Amino acid sequence: MFDQLTGRLETMMRFLRGEGKVTEKNMTEALKMMRLALLEADVNYKVVKDFEAAIREKALGEEVLRSLTPAQQVIKIIRDEMAGILGSRQVPLKFAAAPPSIFMLVGLQGSGKTTTCGKLARWTAGIGKNPLLVSFDIKRPAAQEQLKTLAGSLKLAFYEMTGLRPASPAAALRELVLFARNRAYDPLIVDTAGRLHVDDDLMAELRLVRDALEPDEVIYVGDAMTGQDAVKSAQAFDEKVGITAVILTKLDGDARGGAALSIAAVTGKPIKFVGVGEKPDKLEVFHPERMASRILGLGDILSLIEKAEAEADVREAEELARRIRKQEFTLDDFKKQIAQMKKMGSMAEILGHLPQVGPFKGLGKVQVDDRKVLQFEAIINSMTPQERENPRILDGSRRRRIARGSGRSVAEVNQLVKQFLEMRKMMRKPALQKMLGGLK
Repeated sequence: MFDQLTGRLETMMRFLRGEGKVTEKNMTEALKMMRLALLEADVNYKVVKDFEAAIREKALGEEVLRSLTPAQQVIKIIRDEMAGILGSRQVPLKFAAAPPSIFMLVGLQGSGKTTTCGKLARWTAGIGKNPLLVSFDIKRPAAQEQLKTLAGSLKLAFYEMTGLRPASPAAALRELVLFARNRAYDPLIVDTAGRLHVDDDLMAELRLVRDALEPDEVIYVGDAMTGQDAVKSAQAFDEKVGITAVILTKLDGDARGGAALSIAAVTGKPIKFVGVGEKPDKLEVFHPERMASRILGLGDILSLIEKAEAEADVREAEELARRIRKQEFTLDDFKKQIAQMKKMGSMAEILGHLPQVGPFKGLGKVQVDDRKVLQFEAIINSMTPQERENPRILDGSRRRRIARGSGRSVAEVNQLVKQFLEMRKMMRKPALQKMLGGLK
């Protein structure tokens, strides 16, 4: 995500770092580079103008000009201001004091609204909630079937609206809330009608649902790939229905990032989640300050750590640390690490969270073949327990047998063994052993 914008801004930051001190002249040049980068990324013009003015004022202030590291100070200012236009701080979902909490999702057809309902339900279930999914679309009954199928695949509860009459849906909605309350469902996640464009009939229907349900959150779901169209649609939904939050979908496919960098500033509503893939688990809590760091190529280590913590088995991790400390790391352990990494996502996703400076420079742009990880797993599975324990016994005939069993070449078997032995050698280094020394 944001590949194009990040590349342009990295060029601007390299220019600043190369300057001995910050002056009005080189700051004007840097801001021009930044302005072009943001406009090319389809960021709202007024947002860019205000952003540039705020940075110019702070970057040419006395505190920066007298600093020993003025370029670093300016980069910090840019990061902080960018976090500001993204929303300044992470705003959590608003849950009701008396359940059920009601989240009503609105948006245009094709924005990923129904899929997002499923993702949001899965996320709330992951924090200990008991979500109930429902589709309320008077004119398109097939919408219920789509969400019902999705709920079934996620093993989540679904409420089927029956006997809907366009003239009097309010009673059905009240019955829905009573059903959720009596069965301790919380939150109630409501999918609503969508159209290819904003029209009066759609807005009237959404207002009817809003008034009947009195939702805790009215969440606009916008397609990040539509850029400023998503921003304009969000404004229209806010004016006609009233939204409280935003979820941006398809952010993994948006190389420009204009919608994300405009929508919070233009609407004044926080982005609470972003969709970064089609799978049900590809919904991430949105942290403006972390996203600003990623856009500037400064990395997002905190999100990577949280992802690792969410997927890792703590006892297994402690046992692995103990085995490394005792220099007992085997190919079985290596296989377990591969499995943990697969849970966290692709290698490209993991590398994208690292800072794109210093020793990590360029890693985010590395094209990683995730099939290689699966191939390594297949090779290890074709080994005997004894071979996994001690790969040094792998002579030519054993390697040929493993290659046949895994469907890979002998050269690939050799590559895996070589990389594993190099890794084990690295793990024996005193610095790593010292770090793990406190673990029992």
